Amino acid sequence: MPALPEMVLPAHGRRSLADLLPALAGRLGVDLGPGRALETDETGLPEGQRWVVMLVDGLGWDLLRSVAHDVPYLHSLLPGGRSITAGVPSTTVTSLTSLGTGLAPGCHGMAGYSFRVPHTDEVLNALVWDSAVTPREMQPRPTVFETLRTGEDGRGGTRPVTVSSVAPSRFRGSGLTFAALRGPEFFGLDDERDEDRRIELITQRAVAGERTLVYGYERELDHTGHVHGSRSSQWLRHLIRIDALCARLRAALPDDVRLVITGDHGMVDVAWVDQLVVEDEPDLMAGVHLMAGEGRLRQLYTGVAPAAEVAARWRDRLGDQAWVRTRDEAFDEGWFGGGDDRVRLRFGDVLVAMRGGGAVMTRSQDRELSLVGMHGSLTPAEMLVPLLVD
Repeated sequence: MPALPEMVLPAHGRRSLADLLPALAGRLGVDLGPGRALETDETGLPEGQRWVVMLVDGLGWDLLRSVAHDVPYLHSLLPGGRSITAGVPSTTVTSLTSLGTGLAPGCHGMAGYSFRVPHTDEVLNALVWDSAVTPREMQPRPTVFETLRTGEDGRGGTRPVTVSSVAPSRFRGSGLTFAALRGPEFFGLDDERDEDRRIELITQRAVAGERTLVYGYERELDHTGHVHGSRSSQWLRHLIRIDALCARLRAALPDDVRLVITGDHGMVDVAWVDQLVVEDEPDLMAGVHLMAGEGRLRQLYTGVAPAAEVAARWRDRLGDQAWVRTRDEAFDEGWFGGGDDRVRLRFGDVLVAMRGGGAVMTRSQDRELSLVGMHGSLTPAEMLVPLLVD
């Protein structure tokens, strides 16, 4: 039996996804002020005044390296690239908000795929935003994009940057876009498979000013991994397509534009026999008032039940196949970066992060039972994403 992976804690303030745009802002001469300053810049970004950041949803560092010889352009960037960490949970909602705000999850409060809104006691699915609670109420902190666009930095200077976003039109004005990525001028792709139009828009916006930042988003890899698995031929075909897209984009961009390619999380494949379905183990759910998150990192809200008792029961059941922590233990261990009391209670009273190859599932979310590729936990395969620069 293979050895279980060690826990990867996020390298906030040094080498995490939340540090990417603050480091880039430094290259553009904009000081983001207290709260988003890097302790030590380990991103390795070169100097530059025009930037394109292409985020490939689901592109993990381990996955990329395992198939590197099938993707020649990305392979060519690996020697000069490095891995950085996602936040916790290692999932799109949390990672995109960390990228956009330059803040750790414990500060921005977008606590996962789904999480409890304390003052309403509802579970918010932040991908579909099925709540009357507004995105600004959930995430009021300014994004890096907003700060760059105004150019008003922490030193009293004003050096505006031309900031643009090129993404599928369906995301224009969505709850997650507003909470995590508001600020850029949005350029929508009605047909996200029209790669010629995507390259044209990104290239136009990259030279739309003397100092520019363009954010691009590619989602198909993650979707394919969820449906078919991250080790499937379908997944690899999409990565090969993305590799060719990035190579074409690099060729179309002027030499003075820096292209950054990164991801928001990795992925592991979970066999059906390794799924623990909570409805089949009612004793395990005793004292659990609400359950949120996703199969690889469940957030349990205990209501009046002592969190320590619930955590002990889950530890006994899962053993070394999961890291089980109370919320206080997880914050103390550094799972979520700094803590903001205004958002702390959004995180589960008990966190169940899978270490082995399994997942905690529920029939109340019937679509998730068909997933193959999953993410959210603190294993290297889920936490490490590439930072490649050309």
